[in-house]
Amino acid sequence: MSIRLYDTGARQIREFVPLEPGRVSIYLCGATVQAAPHIGHIRSGLNFDIMRRWFVHRGYEVTFVRNVTDIDDKIIVKAAEQNRPWWSIGYENERAFSAAYDGLGCLPPTYEPRATGHITEMTGMMQKLIDDGHAYAADGNVYFDVHSYEGYLRLSNQELDNLLQPEGEGETGKRDPRDFAMWKAAKPGEPSWPTPWGPGRPGWHLECSAMAHKYLGSAFDLHGGGVDLVFPHHENEIAQSKAFGDEFARYWAHNAWVTMSGEKMSKSLGNSVLVSEMVKHWRPIVLRYYLGTPHYRSTIEYSEESLREAESAFGRIEGFLQRAGEAVGDVRPAAEVPAAFAEAMDDDFAVPQALAVVHTTVRHGNAALGEGDKDATAKAFADVRAMLGILGLDPLDTRWQSTQADAGRSGELRDVVDSLVRLVLDQRQAARARKDYATADAIRDELKQAGLVIEDTPSGPRWELDSGS
Repeated sequence: MSIRLYDTGARQIREFVPLEPGRVSIYLCGATVQAAPHIGHIRSGLNFDIMRRWFVHRGYEVTFVRNVTDIDDKIIVKAAEQNRPWWSIGYENERAFSAAYDGLGCLPPTYEPRATGHITEMTGMMQKLIDDGHAYAADGNVYFDVHSYEGYLRLSNQELDNLLQPEGEGETGKRDPRDFAMWKAAKPGEPSWPTPWGPGRPGWHLECSAMAHKYLGSAFDLHGGGVDLVFPHHENEIAQSKAFGDEFARYWAHNAWVTMSGEKMSKSLGNSVLVSEMVKHWRPIVLRYYLGTPHYRSTIEYSEESLREAESAFGRIEGFLQRAGEAVGDVRPAAEVPAAFAEAMDDDFAVPQALAVVHTTVRHGNAALGEGDKDATAKAFADVRAMLGILGLDPLDTRWQSTQADAGRSGELRDVVDSLVRLVLDQRQAARARKDYATADAIRDELKQAGLVIEDTPSGPRWELDSGS
């Protein structure tokens, strides 16, 4: 079965046919590093990480490019406010983004280019666009003439006559206020790079066109980003690149926002939830489950209650894997996933439907455990691990085993709690051994009131947090 996805440009589900058989090329608009990432920023990385993993599972070799915008107006403002070099602001936050992507289980990109490393490519692109009549220089700025490209605004399905785009600060000499800046003339005290039209710095849109061309060529398969980038960013990328002569992206995919009280999560609204703070209170794998399992085109309305529900749901999966492991030993992930899971993922990466298959398999596995059917238990164990692996959520994967020890509730605090609970469980076992069942039951009830659930297994009692507490 072929993969189908919703193409923003076509505004419909399309069958995905790569340019080159067996290979997929993806460009994802990455971080603008003026501040540390909140969970809204990281959602995009998670969504496209899952897409990439599914392409790989389907046998494709994937080239995945995710850029870093390391110079823009906000970075310059922050540098002035903090009396720091602009590059130190960008580098500090770039590292914070990398830590967040890594911490939530995203595979590293094939290439992760910085905008400031590609001024030469941008200059060459601007020169050709000027030579071909699509761009012009004025007062040290370089603008794209939106009237010169017939297909402008097709991605966002707008009309040019209805578009008003006021001049930005310092953007002088425009022929039409709707023309957009590809290059911004230098201002006193700001970073700049030399060009034939004078010193300045790149516009936001130009950098992605130049980097996509350099790393993926004149045509590539899939361009992704948040839905807020459709206009103006992606619309302007298309205009530049196609006017330059590139075929550019053949498919467009956009993830929805994470919102709070119905508003897009953003620094400017003061409602962001930093990843670095969230992982102090929630395990990274739970955050990945929460952010990665809704459909990528569905808005996530953030709340602690919904995070607790995600933690509880993932806890049921983990509980099965732990019990199954105790019953049948170490079982590797299955080579293939259940057909219903594959069908869901092929249908526009329908993770919620795929996750329903995971939970159904967990229920069947728990039933097999209860019946003592080790073969059925082992099969469910292998299937669940295979499906979770594609979602980047297999808690038995060495990647999570190595990072969870230092994170949130699975870190040192849990080790301390485990030692204390073991002492109490030893007392309970001693009471059971002398047939003092009233005391043993009282200890169990006290632990439950403290928020712990005790389960007696063939290898001895074990505890876990009560997901309903």
